[in-house]
Amino acid sequence: MTEQRGGALLRTASSPGRATFLELFFDLVFVFALTRVSQRLINGLDGSAGAVAAEVGKTLLLFMVLWQVWTITTWVTSRYEPERVVIQVVVVGTMFGSLVLGVTLPRALEERALPFALAYVVVMVGRPLLIAVALRGHPRRLVPVRLAAWAVASAPLWLAGALMPGPRLALWVVALAVDHLGTLLGWPLPRIGASPIRQWLVAGEHLAERYQQIFLIALGESILVIGVTYSGKEFSGEAAVAFAISFVITALLWRIYFYRAGHLLAEALRMAGTPGQLAESAAQTHLFMVLGVIGAAVGYELVIAHPYDTVQPNWLVFVAGGPALFLAARSRFEYEIFGRVSRPRLVGLLALVLLLPALAAVPAMFALGAVALVLALVAFADARRAWHRPPEPSASPIGREMLDEAGPEA
Repeated sequence: MTEQRGGALLRTASSPGRATFLELFFDLVFVFALTRVSQRLINGLDGSAGAVAAEVGKTLLLFMVLWQVWTITTWVTSRYEPERVVIQVVVVGTMFGSLVLGVTLPRALEERALPFALAYVVVMVGRPLLIAVALRGHPRRLVPVRLAAWAVASAPLWLAGALMPGPRLALWVVALAVDHLGTLLGWPLPRIGASPIRQWLVAGEHLAERYQQIFLIALGESILVIGVTYSGKEFSGEAAVAFAISFVITALLWRIYFYRAGHLLAEALRMAGTPGQLAESAAQTHLFMVLGVIGAAVGYELVIAHPYDTVQPNWLVFVAGGPALFLAARSRFEYEIFGRVSRPRLVGLLALVLLLPALAAVPAMFALGAVALVLALVAFADARRAWHRPPEPSASPIGREMLDEAGPEA
C-alpha cells in the first residue's frame, strides 16, 4: 500500500505532456534572474582584458548555479506528476529559492554570498528529500536519495565559501564541479549504485516544451534589456536604429532556433530508443544557446548606450561572440535532431569569426548591423532550402539504441 501511494507521484502514459501553468509561473523568476546575469556582465566590462575575462568567468559560475536549479526542476516535473500537491510544493519552494538567487546574484561573490549559498543549498538538499519522503517505500525513491546525498556532500563547500571571502571563488568552483559531476555520473552511492539521466524514462513532449521555454525566457530577457536600455536614454535617431537592429537580431535568433529542429525535438524524443540520452544532450546544447542569447543581450545594451563609439575588443565578445556561440550550439542541435548540419549555419558562424578584425574598427552600430545581416542570410538560406519541399522528419542519431533488458530507472 505504501509503495502504491508513493508510485502515484510518478508520471504515467496517460499524464498530460504539456507544461503546466505552475511551471510557466516558475519560469517568470528566471526572466528576472537572467537580467541579473546580463547586468553583472555589463558592470564588469571596465578594465583590462584579463579583468573582464575574470568577471565573465565569475558570472558564468553564478549562471551555472541558476541553470542547475532550473534543469533539475525540469527533470523533476518530467518524472513526477506536477498536479500532485507535493510536487507543487517542491516547485513553489524552488521558485522562492530561485528568486533569492536572482536578487543576490549581482553581489553574490561579495557581501550577499551567504544568502546566495543558503538559498542554493536549501533548494538542492530540500527538494529531493521531500520527494524521497513522499515516495515512501517505492523502489524509485533511491533516485532522490542519491540527489540529496550528493547535495549534502557539496553543501559544506558552498557554505564555507560564503563565510570565507578569501577562498570563496575556489571553493564554489569545486562545489559546482561536484554538483555537475554527480549529474554526469548519475549520483552514484556505495551499495545502491548510480542512476544516470540517460537511462531515465522521460516525458518527451514535456521536456521538449520546457527546453523551448527556457530559450524563450532568454529571448524575453533580451527584449527586456532592449526596452529598459532604450527607455532610459534620451530618444535619438542613432539610438533608435540600434534599438531596432537589436530587436531584429532577437527575432532572427527566434527564427533560426525554431526552424525546423526547434519544432521537432518532441518528435525526436518520442522516436528515440533511449530518450533520456537525447534529452541529456539537448539540455547541454540549450545551455550554450541560452548563453549565446544572454551574451547578445549584453551587446544590445552596449550598442544602444554607445551607438557611434568604436567597438572595443571587450564589446565584441558579446556583440558578435554571443550570436556566434548561439550558431555553434544551434548547429549541434541540428545534428541532434537530423544527424547532419546545414552549410548556412557553419558559413554564418565562420563569417562572424572572420569579421571580428573588421568589426573592431567600426562604430558599434555598424558592427551590430553586420551581425544582423549574417543572421538574416542564415535565416534566408533556411527558407530558400525549404521552398516547395516537404517538411523534413527527425532522424536523430542520438539515443537510437534500445535500453538493455534491465530497463531504465524511471
